Amino acid sequence: MSNKKKQFIDYPVGRTFGLSGVPDEVSIVGFAPNQHPNTPKSTSSYVFRREFLRELIGFLSEPEGDAFYVAGPTGSGKTSGITEVLARLNWPCQQVTAHGRLELADLIGQFKLVSSAPGAVPEMEFVYGVLPNAMKYGHILLINELDYADPSEISGLNDVIEGRPLVITENGGEVIQPHPMFRLIATGNSIGGGDDSGLYRGVMAQNIAFMDRFRFSVVGYMDKVSEEKLLGTLVPGMPGKLRQMLVEVANAIRTQFLGESGTGADGTLSVTMSTRTLVRWAKLCATYREHSSPLEYALSLSLTRRAEPSEAVAIEKIASSILGDQWVADNS
Repeated sequence: MSNKKKQFIDYPVGRTFGLSGVPDEVSIVGFAPNQHPNTPKSTSSYVFRREFLRELIGFLSEPEGDAFYVAGPTGSGKTSGITEVLARLNWPCQQVTAHGRLELADLIGQFKLVSSAPGAVPEMEFVYGVLPNAMKYGHILLINELDYADPSEISGLNDVIEGRPLVITENGGEVIQPHPMFRLIATGNSIGGGDDSGLYRGVMAQNIAFMDRFRFSVVGYMDKVSEEKLLGTLVPGMPGKLRQMLVEVANAIRTQFLGESGTGADGTLSVTMSTRTLVRWAKLCATYREHSSPLEYALSLSLTRRAEPSEAVAIEKIASSILGDQWVADNS
């Protein structure tokens, strides 16, 4: 019998992601526990959303020549939803955040002056980017904010999404065959068609042929019960009633941000309270509990100081109407 350590193992979905009612026979392949620097770290308090988890696991199990695109408003948990799954599957992830000047060459790699040892004379060497590293070793390539990228550049990924090899002409025509575990995942605030709301400056409409190669998952903000549970885990000293009111404030702000259409096009606010900002607010309330108005002060540090003055006033009115006496109470 070989003593070679297994590189891949099957993970029971129910026990791995804390889902009740899922038999152990339902499993997904992942990497064996490892110390790879690109393997995400898990957060024990993370709350998985069942539908999103189903869609992502389905893609990871059988991509069938597709890539996977996760769309949603800012701070809704797009990236964390992906990395928390990968962390529990011990699946290394090569991440990059797109921007208007991102070129395909940035993903592939380029020649650089590299020293073999400190003080040694540097020599020209081809340094792989995130794409060939992910393809060679079966990692996930995660492109965050993909809709900020120039569509003429990012469309160069068409072939590798469909399972074709990567040919690096700059490195003597080197051919990299895709590892069976290689997957491409992207996130964005839009769904590739541009941003009509004007909230996400720099978002570009992507090439329709490129977007046709993706499966899509849409992630909204967490439901009230899940957010209250999250705050209870991260800020255990906060009374339950106060946690409920903070979540109520967050949802009222989101309603004003998203507007009737749910996209932001009809919204009256250009900033929102993401789950990330909500957690920050709750933690800062605890940090500055000796302040004469800890809720108001923590909210200013978390959100309103980056809002336009009129919007800051509107947000404070929302908070004060929901929090009542506690908004300006001395909680020391």
